[in-house]
Amino acid sequence: MSAARTVERPATSPVPAEVVRSIRLSPSMQRLTVAGAGLTDLQWQGFDQWARLFLPSPQGGGLENVPERLTRSSYVRMLARRPAVRPTLRNYTLRQARPELGEVDIDVVLHGDAGVAAPWARDARPGSPLVLLDQGCTWANPPARNLVLVADETALSAVLGILRDCDRTTCGIALVEVPDAADAQVEDIPEQCEIRWLPRPTGTAPGALALAALRELDLPAEDRAAFAAGESALATGARRLLVNECGWDRDEVCFVGYWKQGTALR
Repeated sequence: MSAARTVERPATSPVPAEVVRSIRLSPSMQRLTVAGAGLTDLQWQGFDQWARLFLPSPQGGGLENVPERLTRSSYVRMLARRPAVRPTLRNYTLRQARPELGEVDIDVVLHGDAGVAAPWARDARPGSPLVLLDQGCTWANPPARNLVLVADETALSAVLGILRDCDRTTCGIALVEVPDAADAQVEDIPEQCEIRWLPRPTGTAPGALALAALRELDLPAEDRAAFAAGESALATGARRLLVNECGWDRDEVCFVGYWKQGTALR
């Protein structure tokens, strides 16, 4: 990953929490509201702030074995446990937070029964337990006035958070590929910013529409920065196009692969 601006991860500990609300936002998105006493201490920065979620194993156990501090050695020890008592670890952007209430909202992409996190989110009910570890932001306070954002549905929360929290004089365009036109969301974004929703037809490779739209875009010539996130080929393809074909400096492009086609969605 290369980033125009990165933020140091906060020194936090895992926080026990539970689902308090679950609603279907759209055909492909489930919103979970998660609450915990320790979330009142969350250092909410907004933008693309994300967290590691420790979920119960498919057998229902494992949260008792979440490390007190997540280090390389504690992570290896956690993975060495039997599947029935090993928590599942996934990374998610925080869609919104209300530290005064000890609550955060997390939007999870639904994609059938594949993987662990999506079925868990689909079936979660009030009281469903999890553990959350705040990881801060990857791209806060974008260091340019002209922004280009390229994403698929897994990075939708990040894109909307960046546009919501950036300076109100920002100019920008977001190309967001989604499984269904009904997956589009409304957000309060700067007046000179635009979101172009790109519904993906069945059978189209993830990221193909977004990259094609990026290639046709009239790109800013100066005071610019780009954020590309989602499927690995989308993120790396956007960076390659901007740097190798359009002459952008590497430091002007932040790219993050959230998942890889053929493996579980984040």
